[in-house]
Amino acid sequence: MEDPGTGGILPLSVDSLVFEADGKRLIKDITFTVDAGPRTAILGPNGAGKSLLLRLCHGLILPSSGEVVWHGMTTGDPALRQAMVFQRPIMLRRTAAENVDYALKVRDVPRRLRRELVREALKVTRLNRLAGRQARVLSVGEQQRLALARAWALRPDVLFLDEPTASLDPAVTHTIEDLINTIRAAGTKIILTTHDLGQARRLADEVLFLHRGRLLEQTPAREFFERPRSEAARAFIAGELFW
Repeated sequence: MEDPGTGGILPLSVDSLVFEADGKRLIKDITFTVDAGPRTAILGPNGAGKSLLLRLCHGLILPSSGEVVWHGMTTGDPALRQAMVFQRPIMLRRTAAENVDYALKVRDVPRRLRRELVREALKVTRLNRLAGRQARVLSVGEQQRLALARAWALRPDVLFLDEPTASLDPAVTHTIEDLINTIRAAGTKIILTTHDLGQARRLADEVLFLHRGRLLEQTPAREFFERPRSEAARAFIAGELFW
């Protein structure tokens, strides 16, 4: 496993990215680069385009124009070196262990190795006692941990997280944040969206701030919270910006 900061497909460069739907431009000429190592939080008010940008970077949807470029790839598909956990993860009609195993099987991981990776992923996420339970009957917090276990088992260079603790209570949120930091410490780049400014302060090393589909700031997290450069960011941090 690589150390943090040595992700094989990074840096990620987004160049003049535009996304349009139903005649509306939702992502407006966004350009930035993120490197391996620092945890990156994408912040902004509702409707800013945070989740949309995450999906564009992950490759779930294609841009109307512009490029998403993964560097450091000499062979292979960059999609196989990244994973994404959604706000409401989809659970297969299988046990917790089988959910993790299926993700590995799709990536053509040999069965013998899959067993080892499943055990480790469930242990790290504290779900080993629930390995045989049907995933769809798990609590919301347990399902989110299982989604992280599936991602962890793949050993991605990059993990995208879309509002990973939305609607979770503080204790479960703390557990999820600990797991995110464990995954990052093992060498995975974290890129997440969150509405929780406290969480962003705890988890982010750098901030991308979006407003109305535009990138207004890419700033070290401490600087963003202490000395935001844009008026929109200042209003957002103060709780005065809702759109």
